Formats: sequence, structure tokens, C-alpha cells
Amino acid sequence: MNKVHVKTGDEVIVINGKYHGQKGKVLQVAPEEGKVIVEGINIITKHVKPRKMGEAGGLIKAESALYADKVQLVCPKCGKATRVGHEGTGKDKKRVCKKCGAKFE
Repeated sequence: MNKVHVKTGDEVIVINGKYHGQKGKVLQVAPEEGKVIVEGINIITKHVKPRKMGEAGGLIKAESALYADKVQLVCPKCGKATRVGHEGTGKDKKRVCKKCGAKFE
């Protein structure tokens, strides 16, 4: 089982590549592939064929997946990109900011 350090709904920043420095919200996580889809990042153009009568086809813009190791969580308290630590055990386990110690969620 593969684990990813981000969850759906987290605020992240891209740390390398074409979109370096851009922030966005995680829309979807695919832990088996180690990829995430971030809102407004890695936009691609898809050619869509109309499937039903009256349905429009053409070009649509959509977010594409990027590797989870290219993104880092943004701390809600200090606003910086940070690594994630864990505090507590079992059901009480919480994610914490490594820089300021603030808890996520």
C-alpha cells in the first residue's frame, strides 16, 4: 500500500517544474500511482467528441495529475511550505507543521 502525504482539500504549493511556486487546492489523490490533481495547476487541453445528440464537442481545459512528491503542504498558521509530522497514536493521530507545530484540520 502506497501512502501520500497530502489529502483531498489540502492547500499545497508546487516545489519544482513548470508550475514552481504556484498554490492550489488538492482535488483528487491517487495513492496507487503517487499522483495528485491540483486545482488550476498542470492544465491540459482535451479534445472531446460529442456523445449524444445536441451535446457540444470540442476543446476543453482540464487539470492533469502530477506526482505527489512535487507538491508540499502549506501550513494554515505560518503560510509556508512545510513537511508534515505526526503527533499522537491510533485514532488520535494528527498531522502537524514541522516549522511552527500547528495542527492541520
